[in-house]
Order: sequence, then structure tokens, then C-alpha cells
Amino acid sequence: MHRKGNSSNKEWIRIIFFFSILLIIGGALLILPRAAIPLMIAYVTFLIVNPAMPTLAKLGLSKLVSIFFLFLALTFFLVYPIVKVVPTITKEARDLKDNIPKIERYLETQYSVTRGFVKEKVGYEIPNKYVSQGIEVAREGTGNFLLNLPRFLASIIEWVFLVPLFLFFMLKDATSFKRSFLRLAPNSIFERFYYLSHKFNSQLGDYIFAKFVEASIVGIIITSGLLILDIKFSLLLGLVAGLTNVIPYVGPVLGTIPAIVLGFAEYGPTPTTGAIVLLYLVANTIDIGIVFPILVSKIVDLHPIIVVMSVILGSQYLGILGMVVSIPVAAAVKLIVIEIYNEVYSDRTK
Repeated sequence: MHRKGNSSNKEWIRIIFFFSILLIIGGALLILPRAAIPLMIAYVTFLIVNPAMPTLAKLGLSKLVSIFFLFLALTFFLVYPIVKVVPTITKEARDLKDNIPKIERYLETQYSVTRGFVKEKVGYEIPNKYVSQGIEVAREGTGNFLLNLPRFLASIIEWVFLVPLFLFFMLKDATSFKRSFLRLAPNSIFERFYYLSHKFNSQLGDYIFAKFVEASIVGIIITSGLLILDIKFSLLLGLVAGLTNVIPYVGPVLGTIPAIVLGFAEYGPTPTTGAIVLLYLVANTIDIGIVFPILVSKIVDLHPIIVVMSVILGSQYLGILGMVVSIPVAAAVKLIVIEIYNEVYSDRTK
């Protein structure tokens, strides 16, 4: 009896110790974003490319040779375009900042015309404060975006060096690290933890890859279309469209508004502006009607309210990366809740 009590106490100590380690790791990731973000990017990349390792091993390649091959592929498809495009986007951001006064004057003029039209037709005078407040909010948001863009792009350059370093050791030592970490899992929760972690890793990797492909398709369509139309700030607008696309529901709208405002301010109500609007409609229609249902929607099954709340929390703590990761994390929480529910109420279902 005494021995059984000691065993039970020891198991509880292992459980507390195990979850304390998980909390410490999670806390460290939150308070050290400069290291956490490239580490998480490397981890997500690992989840995406790691399934290729067994295939390369079947071809007779050693682990180091397989890692080298994967690094060459990732360098070609990711690093080279980033290094080539970043200087151009930085220049476009500086040029856009110089065009902000022109855009503000256009918005003020159009607002004045709209006020006069509404007063003439319905006799109601729209308060003038709305345009000044709107411009102030837009100016602050645009200023923060342009102010932080060089820092964000500089971070990308830093990540270009850190992410491959983290990724290399993940690919090289993933099996031994996973084995060592699972040894810490208490026996009473070992099977559930292994199942949930495997499910989470699979869901996270699939979702991130799907969102990356989806955002890339939207960004490429819009950037290519704007370049063909010879529109200013094509790369910057394409980047904004791709980045905002990761935000469910409101992302496509947020990515479209800057292009429409710039189009009207630069070209007025002309066929060129109409072509810009049509381009965004086509790109978002392809995304919502074809890409999203095939790639993304089947991976997670969450209520829209949970999705929106998850995105808000993710953006608050980890910015754009948090927006992307928040949804599979919420899906993982849902898996845990369902697992706990099934365990607690299992007797009632029998």
C-alpha cells in the first residue's frame, strides 16, 4: 500500500515537472521573439520538408547529403527571391511615403465632393470631422507600417541566416531530440501526448504549407498583373496582398484597399483604375473559390468566431507569424479539449 502511494506521488511529480518544462519553453518563446520567430519558422519548415527525408534515404542518400539537397532546394525557392526583392520593396516603400500627401489631398477632395452631393440630394450634411479622423488613422497606420517595414525586411535578412542554422540541427537531430523529450513524458499521459503532438505537428505543417502556397498564389497573381499594367509600387502591393491573405475573412479586403486608394489617387476614375479593381477581384475569386477550399478549409475545422479570436491573439503576441500559427494552435487546443472530454465522460458513453 505504501509502495503504491509512493508510486502515485512519483507519477504526479513527473506530470508537474513535465508540464513545468512545457510552460518554461512556451514562456521563453514569448519573451524572446527575436530568437523565437526564426526558431518557429525553422520548426514549421522542418515539418514541411522532413517527410522528404525518408524518400531521399530510399534513394541511397545519407542524412547529411539529404539535408544538403534540401537546403539547396530551399535556397533556390526561398532565399534567392527574398534577397533580390527586398531592396526593390524597400525603395518602393520610401517612394510611397513621399506620395502620402498626394493621397491625402485626393481623399479630402473626394470627401468634400461626396459631402456636397449628399447634402444636395438628401439635405443631410456629413460632418467634416470624419475625413480628418479617417486620414489621421490611415496616416498613423501607414506611417507605422512604413516605419517598421525596413526593420521587418532587415529581420528577414537576419532570418535568412538563423533559420537554416536551426533547420539544419532539427533535420540532423530530430529523432534523438524527440526520443529524449518523450522520455520526460509520464507513463499515464505518454500515449495521449504522443498522439496529440503528432496530430498537432501534422496539422501545423499542412496548414502552414497550404497558407504559404495560397498567399504566394495571390501575391504572384497580383504582382504580375500590376507589373503588366505598369502600376507603381507593384511589388509592395503584391507583398501586402500576400501577407494580408493569411488573415481569414478580412485579409483579402485589407490587401485590396491600399491598391484601390492608390489607383484612384494616381490615375483617377480611369480604365487603369478599373483594371486594378478587376485584377484584385479575379485574384480573390480564384483564392476564395478554388485555392482556399482545396488547400486550407479541410485542414482545420473551427467556428468562425474562434478563428477570428485566435487571429487577434496571435497578432498581438507574434504579429504576422502569430496570425498564421494561431489557427492550427487553436485547432490543437480543440483536439486537447476533445481528448479530455472523451476521457472524462468516457464512462457515460459506454
